[in-house]
Amino acid sequence: MQAFLDDNFLLHSDTARELYHDCAARLPILDYHCHIDPRAIAEDHVFADMAEVWLGGDHYKWRLMRANGVPEEEITGSAPGEVKFQRFAEVLPRAAGNPLYHWSHLELKRYFGYDGVLNGRTAPEVWRQCQKKLPSLSVRQLILQSNVEVICTTDDPADDLRWHQAIREDRSFPVRVLPAWRPDKVLNLEKPEFPAYIRRLSQAAGGKIADLDSLLAVLRARMDFFHAQGCRVSDHGLDAVPVRCSTAQEAQAAFEKALRGEALPAAECEGYRGFLLRFLGGEYAARGWVMQIHYAALRNVSTENLARLGPDTGFDCMRGGDNGAGLPALLDDLERGAALPKTILYSLNPNDNAMLDALAGSFHGEGVRGKVQHGAAWWFNDTKRGIEEQLTGLAASSLLGNFVGMLTDSRSFLSYTRHKYFRRILCNLLGPWVEQGELPFDRELLSELVRGVCYKNAKRFFAFPED
Repeated sequence: MQAFLDDNFLLHSDTARELYHDCAARLPILDYHCHIDPRAIAEDHVFADMAEVWLGGDHYKWRLMRANGVPEEEITGSAPGEVKFQRFAEVLPRAAGNPLYHWSHLELKRYFGYDGVLNGRTAPEVWRQCQKKLPSLSVRQLILQSNVEVICTTDDPADDLRWHQAIREDRSFPVRVLPAWRPDKVLNLEKPEFPAYIRRLSQAAGGKIADLDSLLAVLRARMDFFHAQGCRVSDHGLDAVPVRCSTAQEAQAAFEKALRGEALPAAECEGYRGFLLRFLGGEYAARGWVMQIHYAALRNVSTENLARLGPDTGFDCMRGGDNGAGLPALLDDLERGAALPKTILYSLNPNDNAMLDALAGSFHGEGVRGKVQHGAAWWFNDTKRGIEEQLTGLAASSLLGNFVGMLTDSRSFLSYTRHKYFRRILCNLLGPWVEQGELPFDRELLSELVRGVCYKNAKRFFAFPED
């Protein structure tokens, strides 16, 4: 019987073990999409206690605690940190088969040197051990210990990027922390706060946005500013990819109505989004940026808890239906206009996996490996099974060796262990293919494939600026 979380965790063949330990384990991390706070990096934040670093902002863990009936006061409320940690520890033994069971123990082992098993009985001991270690684990120390080379945060077009500038000017910290462009608030003109947001964007740009033309001019200027700060990647969080695409005149009319605070029909909102996505895609292509599209998330389904706790607190789910119906036309329109950027597509609904594999394989660029990609298993899918299904589907329909690999998509500075998790699963997937005679045992070629998926492909694909 293999011991829990030993050096060969998730590696069930000799080939898998060799590929992981010799090729994957020590590669740097390119975290090209996450939601961590650049201010915490700039100020090298030191966490008050284990509850802050362990549970703060981690809605994955919050959901498990709620599923076990833990009172909200002891999850996100004002209960003492040690109580919150204790409650999570009491829940964890019930999480067999959940990736959080693995991630939590990987975090404890890697950052705090704890080799045991966390549960309600061991929680006080673990808390004490971690609390002793925590003062030496500032945000920057966690990043450096994780062997991270590049971090791309998620930033609004109106952000001043002051914390990115502060990080870049501090030559004592070698990790590149780059902004990533996330213009969701520009696309969501049906939101009540849209007019106020446009005023904020105007102030950030130093000019008034009065119509669609001035909006597009401001967006170009803000993209130039982001580019100068090292941005090379965008991201869009869409409920569904719009099928409709308005003309410029129709988009202008919708924009003017939204600025006046008028309610808009759903079709006009969708058409405006379709128009703006095509504009933005062309601008990304012109700058050599990568476009990411995350879709099929049904957010804040518990309106009571949205009102009580706010967004991004763990009350989301995946959408059913054909939420990617607008993707083929979007990519085709951009390609026909010679304006298709390198693109990564993610659906929260795994029923879209085969469609995304086939769609990505329909758009290519000479001299570009995997110009349009089906991205890593996302959110509810970054489980062992979900990662395996995404990888095997991609391998069956395209070139696994061109895949850009894993990302954290997290608000937690402990979540870099997910890259280790992904790399072990990748190597374990390849191992049986070799040992069952489905792949030749060619160390050089296998090693190059693993290094590519875990690191090199992303480095080439994103072409992040060197300092």
